[in-house]
Amino acid sequence: MLENLIDNRLITLHGLMVFAGLAIYVIGSRTRRQRRHPSAAVAWVVSLALAPEFALPLYLLFGNRKVARRETALHSHKPGDGSAAQVAKDGRTALHQLADAMGLPPASPYQDLVIHDDGEQALDSLRRLLRQARHTLDLCTFLVGNDVLGREITELLMQRAREGVRVRLLVDGVGIYLGGRIDLRRLRAAGVEAELFVSPLRSMLPGRTNLRNHRKLVVADGCRSWTGGRNLAAEYFVGDAAHLLPKPPWIDLSFEFTGALAQQTQQRFDRDWAFATGRTRVDTPSHCPVVVEAGSATARLVASGPDQLDDTLHVLLVSSCFSARRRILAVSPYFVPDPVLLMALTLAARRGLDVDLVLPHRSNHRLADWARHAALRELTMAGGRVWLAPDMVHAKAVVIDDDLALVGSANLDERSLFLNYELMIAFHDAAPVAGFARWIDRLRVGAERYRGDQPGLLREMMEGLIRWLAFQL
Repeated sequence: MLENLIDNRLITLHGLMVFAGLAIYVIGSRTRRQRRHPSAAVAWVVSLALAPEFALPLYLLFGNRKVARRETALHSHKPGDGSAAQVAKDGRTALHQLADAMGLPPASPYQDLVIHDDGEQALDSLRRLLRQARHTLDLCTFLVGNDVLGREITELLMQRAREGVRVRLLVDGVGIYLGGRIDLRRLRAAGVEAELFVSPLRSMLPGRTNLRNHRKLVVADGCRSWTGGRNLAAEYFVGDAAHLLPKPPWIDLSFEFTGALAQQTQQRFDRDWAFATGRTRVDTPSHCPVVVEAGSATARLVASGPDQLDDTLHVLLVSSCFSARRRILAVSPYFVPDPVLLMALTLAARRGLDVDLVLPHRSNHRLADWARHAALRELTMAGGRVWLAPDMVHAKAVVIDDDLALVGSANLDERSLFLNYELMIAFHDAAPVAGFARWIDRLRVGAERYRGDQPGLLREMMEGLIRWLAFQL
C-alpha cells in the first residue's frame, strides 16, 4: 500500500511538472512571439511531456530566443511619425516599407565606401582605423584569435588605451573560447574596457545562454566604421603560416565607410555594450563633422537577433526573393535555410530568375556541410545554380537585381537567421550594389558547379537528423 501511495505521489508530481512545463512553453511562446523551427517546437513539446524533470531546466536556459519586449519594439516603430506616407511619396521599395514597419533605423547617408578586395587590404584598413582614432575605439566581434593577428590587434588596442583613447572591446562569451582565450585581465590592466557578451559561465538568465553575438563591427571616433564578416583572427585575413597548425587565409568580405550611417553603427554598439554590461546606455558622441550632400547615397542598418521583436533579416530576405525580377546572387559559408526561405529561392528560380549561390567546397563546419545537401538538391532541381569554391569562403552577402545588396555578418542558416545577434547593411544605390555583385562574381571563377545526386533512404534520414542538430547547435 505504501508503494502504491508513493507511486501515486510520483505520478501526481510528474503530471504537475508536465502541466507546468507545457504551460510555461505555451505562455512564453505566445507572449514573446517565439516563432520556432517545426522540428524544434516538436522536440520541446515532446521532451516537456515525457521528461519534464530534465527538459524544463533546459528549456529555461536555452528555449527562449527573443529578449526584446513588445512595448520596446512598438515604441521604436513611432507609428505617428508619418513614415508610411513618406514611403509612398518617395516610392521606396517594399524593403524600406518592411524595415520601417519593423522599427529599424531609417536609411542614412554615408561617404567613402571601400569594399576590401582581399584580406590584406582589409587588414591594412583595420590597422589604419585603429591607429588614427583620436577619441574612441569600439570593437565588437565573435572571437579574437590567440594567434599572430589577434596578439597584434590586442597589443595595438592596449597601446591606444595608454595614449588616452577610450577603447572598448566586446567579445562573445562563447566565441572567446573558440578563438583561443585571450587574456582580458591584461587588456583591462592596460586601460582597455573589455567585456564578454553573455558568458554562459556567469549568466544563466533564461534564453540568453544559447544566443550568441555574431556581429562584427569596429567604430572609430563615433563616425568611421569597419564591418563585414571577419573575426579578429589570422585565418580571416592573411593566414598564419608560422602557427603550430598553419592557418591558410580564408576568403571573406568586409568594407568601411563614414558619415551618418557610421554614427548609427556607433549607436548599435552602445546598445550592445549596455546590454552586455548591465549598465545604463550612454551614447558615444561623434567626433567628425557629418556633411550630407544632395543626392548622397544612403544605406540601412539591419540588426537581427533576439533583441529585435521580428526576425528582421529573415523577413527582408524572403520578401526580397519574392519581389526579385532578374537575379539573386548570394555567397555564404553555410547554407541550411528554413523551409520558407528555401521556398522563396526555389520559386524565384522556377520563375526564370538567375539564382546563383556561392559556397565553399568544404567549410570549417562539417556538420553544416552534411546538412546542406537536401536544400542544395531542391534549389538546383528548381533551376538554381550552386558554385563550390575550392577555398574556404566565409563571406556573407545577398544581391537582389540591381537594387539591393545585404552584406554583413549573417550566414544563410537558421542559427544566424533566428538565434544569433547579427548585423547587416542594406545598400540600394546602383554603384555599391554593382560593387558587391562583382566581388561575388569573382568567386565563381574557378568554382565547381554543384551536381546533387539522389540519396538513398538511410542517407536522407541522416541528413534530416543532421539538419535538426545543426539548428539546435
